[in-house]
Amino acid sequence: MKDLLEQAGLRVLRRIDPETAHALALRALNAGLARGPGPVTSDRLRTDLAGIALDNPLGLAAGFDKNAEAVPALSRAGFGFVEVGAATPLDQPGNPKPRLFRLTEDQGAINRFGFNNDGMEAIAARLAKAPAAVPVGINLGANKTSTDRAADFAQVMEKMRPHVAFATVNVSSPNTEKLRDLQGPEALAALLDGVMAVRGTTPVFLKIAPDLGPAEIGDIASVARSAGVHGIIATNTTLAREGLKSAHSAEAGGLSGQPVFERSTRVLAQLSAHCDIPLIGVGGISSGAQAYAKIRAGASALQLYTALVFGGLSLVTRILEDLDQRLADDGFSSVAEARGTGRDNWL
Repeated sequence: MKDLLEQAGLRVLRRIDPETAHALALRALNAGLARGPGPVTSDRLRTDLAGIALDNPLGLAAGFDKNAEAVPALSRAGFGFVEVGAATPLDQPGNPKPRLFRLTEDQGAINRFGFNNDGMEAIAARLAKAPAAVPVGINLGANKTSTDRAADFAQVMEKMRPHVAFATVNVSSPNTEKLRDLQGPEALAALLDGVMAVRGTTPVFLKIAPDLGPAEIGDIASVARSAGVHGIIATNTTLAREGLKSAHSAEAGGLSGQPVFERSTRVLAQLSAHCDIPLIGVGGISSGAQAYAKIRAGASALQLYTALVFGGLSLVTRILEDLDQRLADDGFSSVAEARGTGRDNWL
């Protein structure tokens, strides 16, 4: 009955504007209309990510709960961890609407939000009061009008560190002009140095784009190692549009969901071959098989977001139960034991 109600709700939400539907989903979570099972776990699924103990390796990616409005409910949805944000020093409206588009035929989405959020003060205040059943992290961003974006990242880091289990430096969103320029070796090294100087004891992750060549991936791995980054999230959305069928496929913005699975997994595998920094695999995960493929490509943990639009929150439990079974069937006693065992398939 619960699954039938969820599917009925999803059908209703998919008939209205995507951004409005998303806001309604967050309200429903806060109203207790989608009670989760709590973190899904087993001996095989329990894992460690940069010193953070996780009940399972599947997290919620940043962007779903930009303003930390539904942290308690999302932390009980089955995830092993939750990431909110991106947060910027000052609140900002983001790009003009419409800025979110469902690609139903492709099981994907395009967004060009532009770091719309309530600002770090409001988000930090919510996090300080939000009880969470799992570790919660923050995605760090920079204001569109900032004259020193590297300083913005450090400022948000310093504000957020008392309230989060980890922080992610997001230089890979395609929706803030010239933000991806910060992925260049010199700019990235300077930015990371500033964030690491104020992080305290909070682990710092780096989120990168999937639209990178082998040389760029090698440079980023080298800079991340030198800076002491604790993990790399691979990857954010893509600007590529090959093979799409949906009516909105030509919209500007970052493409997520199924169309980015192969591209993001290849970047993940290449990073895994370059460095031993923990990697978080993101992009196109909608099944236990895909979650398992990311782990075998080199991921220590995983995140999803877009698949929830089509599968609902119950998808989290289904993915984790399938992943647990696949680990058992192949004789792995843990996620860590399976990590990287299929990397060569993606190189």
